[in-house]
Amino acid sequence: MKRIIILIILFLITSCKKENNIQQINTSVLTTNPFLEKAKQFKEENLIDSAFYYFNLSKNSFLEENDSLGVGRSLVNMAIIQTDEGDYFGGLETSFEANKFIKYKKDSNVLRTLAANYNNIGIASNYLKNNDDAYKYYLKAIRNAVDKNIYVYYNNIGDNLITQRKFNEAKYYLEKAMNTRDSSVLAKVINNLAKVKYLSNDKYNPLPELNRALEIRKKKNDSFGQNSSYETLSTYYLLKDKNISLSYAKMMLQKAIENKSLGDQILALQRIISLDPKNYLTNFQKLNSIVDSLQTKRNRDKNQFATIRYDLEGERAKGEKLKADNEVQQIKNNAKLVFLATLLILGFIWYIKRQKQLKQEKELEVKNTQLKMSKKVHDVLANGIYQVMAKIENQEDFDREKTLDELEFVYEKSRNLSYEKAGEEKEFSQEISELIASFNNASVKTFTAGNSSSVWTNISAPVKEEIYQVLRELMVNMKKHSKASHVAVKFEKADQNIEIQYKDNGVGISGDLIYKNGLRNTASRIEGIGGNITFETKIEKGLKVNISFPSS
Repeated sequence: MKRIIILIILFLITSCKKENNIQQINTSVLTTNPFLEKAKQFKEENLIDSAFYYFNLSKNSFLEENDSLGVGRSLVNMAIIQTDEGDYFGGLETSFEANKFIKYKKDSNVLRTLAANYNNIGIASNYLKNNDDAYKYYLKAIRNAVDKNIYVYYNNIGDNLITQRKFNEAKYYLEKAMNTRDSSVLAKVINNLAKVKYLSNDKYNPLPELNRALEIRKKKNDSFGQNSSYETLSTYYLLKDKNISLSYAKMMLQKAIENKSLGDQILALQRIISLDPKNYLTNFQKLNSIVDSLQTKRNRDKNQFATIRYDLEGERAKGEKLKADNEVQQIKNNAKLVFLATLLILGFIWYIKRQKQLKQEKELEVKNTQLKMSKKVHDVLANGIYQVMAKIENQEDFDREKTLDELEFVYEKSRNLSYEKAGEEKEFSQEISELIASFNNASVKTFTAGNSSSVWTNISAPVKEEIYQVLRELMVNMKKHSKASHVAVKFEKADQNIEIQYKDNGVGISGDLIYKNGLRNTASRIEGIGGNITFETKIEKGLKVNISFPSS
């Protein structure tokens, strides 16, 4: 039973590799303009930036013509491009804006546009893990569908229900989707339906259907679809035959490189790292590089889409501004009289609020003092004693005198919590290395990279203390909860910042638990020294923590 549950969790975790379809809405029989036609041409040629630019021009042209459906269609196409390029929040924003212009009528063109827009909202919500919203909008897409895209929507809602482990409902919609005549869509449906059958019945053999979906994709030369099949097959074999699972993961990586799909490369490398420990460091470095590249690309696309929209909006706004200047001037004249009266009222309100704020600040100061003392007690006593326990547990040669010295050190620090104690200290890089190495044992291997003394040059003692406590908190948390077998901590001095990356291959930790227990102190510590800390985690995928703070 435990093996079955693990397989189900693995399938659900890897559902980030979605069998979703983003379709271009049909605009061939609707009103048009030169900008729209040019945008469609660029979209066909996969010139995404140019297509987005001309869809925006098309929208503005339709606005001038008071063609609300034309505006809505242009916005929906822009939203689909944003979602397809990984700008999910931007895609949602543009889709919701489009809905304002798509007036509900018993007209096939309106319904087709509305269904496409709801499907895009569902896809963006799905990628953002808002499963309930995704389900709601996929259902709206189905109810408004008037063409063959309904089978795409059936598949997408089925995929969403798999993620929610509602297998019977997922099977209902996927069986409807099997009626599609589009072989590319059919391959996705077969793949998803095989997942449902296997997850709901552990004795079911999904391989014939999974291989059938792969063969369809090969015949269609659907390289992105092949990637999805390789990922599914790798996951299926993960607990059955690790060598076969690794083989499919490598196939996925190779195909993702050919497709220039950074997201699929990341998924493939994550799997390869877990199955090929001999090449862990090489693959880990590749993974980090690709993650950075993907984030850079998405940020660039997001900024470019925003620039295109708002630059054109600015030009259009100039004309409206000139028209409104006279009205604004009149309003300003009338506002002068109101301003004087308002100023007196606001001054009185400000005085009352200021008094209240001062009182709250005093109360907050008391609470912060209590919190700092609590954090110090936790760091010095709890973590200090646990570190000594870890050394006793992990070291074969037990040095009684050294252990007593370390316990005495913890005692001295706890007795002097009210002030910073001066004295000779070890090289800070050595302290960090010893801290991390103290958690090394037969079942846990720790690795440290880049921890040279030059990294810590010009770092003040208070900042070093905060970093030491944060790292110790992460290691203690790993020891207590993560079940990790490999822990890597990397240090790097870049520009004016010091970057620290912690990563383990443990069971991970859910988002709502990150700030519980000792981990709740780490964010406030890093923020207190002007830095940033982010937690990246998925259950069964380990924990990754990125820390950045000023180097001077």
